[in-house]
Amino acid sequence: MSTDETSLSPIQRSYWQDEAPDPLDVPGLYEGVRLRRIFAYLIDLVIIGALLLLLWFVGMFFVALTLGLLYPVLMVAMALVPFLYHATTIGGYHDATVGMRLMDLRVVAWDGYSPGYAQAALQTILFYASIALTNTLILLVSLFNARGRCLHDFFAGTVVINDDRPY
Repeated sequence: MSTDETSLSPIQRSYWQDEAPDPLDVPGLYEGVRLRRIFAYLIDLVIIGALLLLLWFVGMFFVALTLGLLYPVLMVAMALVPFLYHATTIGGYHDATVGMRLMDLRVVAWDGYSPGYAQAALQTILFYASIALTNTLILLVSLFNARGRCLHDFFAGTVVINDDRPY
């Protein structure tokens, strides 16, 4: 990426033209992505767990104040936390969750642009749906393609690559 492109917003920035580069042409983009992606998700699980715990304690205070009337609202809010965490961080400026950033990974749309919030939300919905339906079978899909793409990456039109950008 040239220095001129670093001043562009994430939506305007393109990392390649047309489709994701072939791993044989640019192996550095995909090297070690599978394993670091697993560690990134474990980090994200800890962060999501902490957010849920915080929400639980704050929410239970308000549930107690309302004599239980806000309990359904708390349950809906807790169900939304993982979705909002992934969709807003992947769709945000860094194109990655906190775990992905710590593991030097980022999500890019198949055409080379940043995914944006709608595509990040789609990827997140597909991720949780595929986890619910297939358990960890989505990881097996990544073993049979050179880019290490999981099932939800294919359906959402995204690819996870190594991140070489300074933050």
